[in-house]
Amino acid sequence: MGTKQRTIQKAATVSGTGLHSGIMVSLTFTPAPVNSGYVFKRIDIEGQPEIKVDADYVTDTSRGTTLEHNGAKVATIEHPLAALIGLGIDNCLIEIDGVETPIMDGSSRYFVEALLAAGIEEQDAEREYIIIKSPISFSDPEKKVELIALPADDFRVSVMIDYETTVLDTQNAVLERIEDFPKQIANCRTFVFLHELEHLLSNNLIKGGDLSNAIVFVNRIVSQEELDNLAQSLNKPSVQVTGTGILNNVDLYFKNEPARHKLLDIIGDLALIGKPLKAHIIARRPGHYSNMRFAKLIKEHVASEKKISKVPQFNLTGTPVLDINDIKRLLPHRPPFLLIDKIIELNEDYIVGVKNVTMNEPFFVGHFPNEPVMPGVLQVEAMAQAGGVFVLSSMPDPQNYNTYFLKISEVKFRQKVVPGDVLIIKMELISPLRRGICHMKGVAYVGDRIVTEAILLAQIFKNKPEGESSDGRSFS
Repeated sequence: MGTKQRTIQKAATVSGTGLHSGIMVSLTFTPAPVNSGYVFKRIDIEGQPEIKVDADYVTDTSRGTTLEHNGAKVATIEHPLAALIGLGIDNCLIEIDGVETPIMDGSSRYFVEALLAAGIEEQDAEREYIIIKSPISFSDPEKKVELIALPADDFRVSVMIDYETTVLDTQNAVLERIEDFPKQIANCRTFVFLHELEHLLSNNLIKGGDLSNAIVFVNRIVSQEELDNLAQSLNKPSVQVTGTGILNNVDLYFKNEPARHKLLDIIGDLALIGKPLKAHIIARRPGHYSNMRFAKLIKEHVASEKKISKVPQFNLTGTPVLDINDIKRLLPHRPPFLLIDKIIELNEDYIVGVKNVTMNEPFFVGHFPNEPVMPGVLQVEAMAQAGGVFVLSSMPDPQNYNTYFLKISEVKFRQKVVPGDVLIIKMELISPLRRGICHMKGVAYVGDRIVTEAILLAQIFKNKPEGESSDGRSFS
């Protein structure tokens, strides 16, 4: 039995100021039904619009991760999301009465404490994981950023940071088990360099910053006058630089607390994928922008894998069910208008035929001769012939019958078919054969790509004696 989805038992509220807005805000975690994931709800806006946590809705990553949808936005979402993932909570509606989540001490600690106090309960649905089957990587050489997702049986994260400064040299952090998040990662606070802090203060960008919600690294000589001005800006009686090169506002919980906080941010930002991961994430110098890009890349990779997994797997090298001679005994078509080479699958519900597209096809002489493309109408004709084989193979005396297509609809040409392609055509019954009427859906593939789709309606007619005309209309 797999792992069950989880939500919280009751609502839990965390209140505090937004780091950048300086406005008091309340964030309330509330229980949510299965398969709903994480959704923010702006209860301070008319209509209370909801914003699903999704990489496609990210609009800003400059000072945290910001989502915007349905005419509303919510900023600095990574810390509460990291708490949800770190506690294995799958579904949660997050009500918020402002544009920015409360910064608290710059970690996920207070969110974790609130969620644990609310209680966690299993739900009656299996948890769905995104399982990484092959490496996925993102890199930004200019910023020396690299992220990679490797196959793993569970979720693990390894982070390396290196800001090429003596005050904060190379650090590594590793989370082997997500269950260790509350004790090893949750209380690790955000950090900033002094010059970044000064820039933010001078531009009035951290109205909620008060030195209690960040570790400040000092990577240059600072005069006492500058320190006094900084203390005044942050409403502190005084600030000093410790021997380890940080302001005396905090003591580190871990020597590598900055690297652990970057690991926390990755966990929160990867909530943008929409489902929990089974992967080993390795990151070098990550940031919110790279995390968002990486989340989108994983989403795209998963969508591509799903599409490929839906493509039927056929054995092209096995002994055919019907070879070309068998087909000629069923169909009246002959070269150059016989467009099926062999049948590789045939049962009461569907048939699979193969057409090897070669440069020797007569239609390439005049159909885009400088860039040969198989005409779409001939691809549909190949479908019709495969359907004809399907119908006639069920007749005890197929030589006395023929199929005439009455209607072709919903034709879609998705990709070009060119010399060298192997066209695999699957024709499947939409409804059972009745009164000589056959209704089929056709899909043609080249490799793992769908190239053509169509719906075909045909009727079986008994051949007229020689000299008499048929009242049916042949598609071809």
